Amino acid sequence: MKLSITGWEDGAPIPAKFAFGKIPAEGRFETSDNISPAISWSDIPEGTKSFALICHDPDVPSSGEDVNIEGKQVPASLPRVDFYHWVLVNIPASITKLEEGVASNGVTPKGKMPGAKQYGTAGLNNYTDWFAGDTDMGGDYGDYDGPCPPWNDSIIHHYHFTVYALDTDKIDLPEPFTGPDALAAIEGHVLDKASYMGTYTMNRDL
Repeated sequence: MKLSITGWEDGAPIPAKFAFGKIPAEGRFETSDNISPAISWSDIPEGTKSFALICHDPDVPSSGEDVNIEGKQVPASLPRVDFYHWVLVNIPASITKLEEGVASNGVTPKGKMPGAKQYGTAGLNNYTDWFAGDTDMGGDYGDYDGPCPPWNDSIIHHYHFTVYALDTDKIDLPEPFTGPDALAAIEGHVLDKASYMGTYTMNRDL
C-alpha cells in the first residue's frame, strides 16, 4: 500500500494549519486552525473489505510534572508514551481518500462527538484524557485533533499516520473506543498497511 498526505512531504514539519496549537507572535501558546489533512491511499491488496486509520505521537512525556511550566524543560531522557490524535475504523472499502477538513475544521471546546460518520466510525483521541476535569475544555474528543506538544519539550515530536487494509467489513467495538482498543480489535485482520509521518514542535528554540 501507499499513503499520501497533501500539505507536507513525508518526514517533514507539519504546517500549523493542521495543528491544535501553534507558537504565537508573543507568549507560549495559541490555538491553531486544527484542520484535518487530506489523506489518500492506493495499491490496495486484494480481499480488502474496510480500512482503519490511526494517527499517533509516540513522543509524549510519560509524566506531566514539568509540562508547560515556565523555567522548566521536559528532558529528552524522560520516557515517552503514545498519544492518539485520530482513531477511525470501519472505513468502507470504496473510500480511499479523505478530503481536507472532513474530520476537523477548527478547535471544538469539549470535543467533537465520536461514533458513526459518513466515512467510518470515529473513536476517542487522547485530548479526552488531557482535558479531563477542565471546566472549559473537558469532554469526549472524537475523530481528528492535531498536534500540540508541550512548548517546553526538548525534543521534536513525530506524528505517524497509518492506514490499515482489513479483511473484514466491520470491526465491532464498544463506543466510545480508544486507539489501543482499535489496534487490538484489528489484530489478525490486517492485510497490509502504509504510513506517513510529519514532525511538529511548539518550542520556539528548536
